[in-house]
Amino acid sequence: MNNRTQPQNIAKGMFWATMASALWGVSGTILEFISQGQKIPATWFLSVRTLGAGLILLLIGAIKFKQDIFSIFKSKRLTAWLIAYALFGIMGNQYTFFMSIQTGNAAAATILQYLSPLFIVIGTLAFLRKWPNRIDIISFGIALIGVFLSITKGNIHTLTIPFNSLIWGILSGVTAAFYVVLPRPIVNEKSPILVLGWGMFISGLLFNIHRPFWQAPPRLNASGVIAILAVILIGTVFAYLCLLHSLNFAPSTVISIVDAVQPVITFILSIIFFHARFSWVEMSGAILVILAIYILQRYQETENDALA
Repeated sequence: MNNRTQPQNIAKGMFWATMASALWGVSGTILEFISQGQKIPATWFLSVRTLGAGLILLLIGAIKFKQDIFSIFKSKRLTAWLIAYALFGIMGNQYTFFMSIQTGNAAAATILQYLSPLFIVIGTLAFLRKWPNRIDIISFGIALIGVFLSITKGNIHTLTIPFNSLIWGILSGVTAAFYVVLPRPIVNEKSPILVLGWGMFISGLLFNIHRPFWQAPPRLNASGVIAILAVILIGTVFAYLCLLHSLNFAPSTVISIVDAVQPVITFILSIIFFHARFSWVEMSGAILVILAIYILQRYQETENDALA
């Protein structure tokens, strides 16, 4: 029996994957505190977050892989994919997600970003001319109904979040799809830690060209400093390491089951710390979105297993 199919190992894998998803959920709530409670400019914060996380991940990669840390740049093809990942995946997603939270709230932003698998299906149709199957269409329909209920409370004439937050949230879903798709050619050949580390580092350099973190930094109190460190460590480094660790115990088809923990944690923490109030219609919409993405992911994984 494969070690990764034994019940005790599957349980360990799901535990660590749940931890990763929960940490991302916590990070989203902290981002709301940073963007709204601390009034920290998006570009300054992202300069610090991406550069800091990139340096930490590359340090871990250097300890683990030593001289192999720079091997990715020996291939022009992989370097090009890495730059595209840094620009459109990491920079794009970090900025749009932050702006969606800053102009709205973490719960709505997380649900909209969670739609990324559906945008991958749309991208496949647009660029590869691969028509969606019945499950894709059903999932898309369920997700649209869920988003409609979440952001309107069922009333087409009202929005529970500002319109610009909705646009930023949709863009964060699109860029989250880039975040998933663009690094795939590199991860097939290089360690995911190095791919994310270099992607974050390159993004950090580019963010700092636009807004150097040492120039006119915002005034930070102790809470602000702790919050920024928490997002870097909890929302990036620890969460990603937990996810990678989970794959040592269980296959990705099992790990993906707990993806839904992130929006659930964000909703709960928004209620606790920001006293957010969600109607049963909004909660039903969020559940429908989570259900749609779960159906889509499970079907695609089952299809991939059948083709393997």
